[in-house]
Amino acid sequence: MKQYEVHFLAEAIADLDRLFCYIAEESSFEVADRYLAQIERLCLSLETFPKRGTAVPGRTSGLRTMGFERRVTILFRVGENQVDFLSILYGGRDLGTQIEKL
Repeated sequence: MKQYEVHFLAEAIADLDRLFCYIAEESSFEVADRYLAQIERLCLSLETFPKRGTAVPGRTSGLRTMGFERRVTILFRVGENQVDFLSILYGGRDLGTQIEKL
């Protein structure tokens, strides 16, 4: 089975940092840590089966989205040998705006 390299780009890392801070403030560090660990496990699972989620038509080849627990939208791009996570959107942030930036 083919293995893809998984990369979190700067914007996705910043999104995860903001999400951690928000959840930690609203609940606790432990809850935030568990929630982000689940997101990370989901993202890393694309190493072996990357074409999950929904393809996004447009000018960016391989662009896809995937949801997590109905509150998070993960925007990623599947290349020939790698998966790049572009953005992790929480709680209704505008996906269209993120896609237009690409």
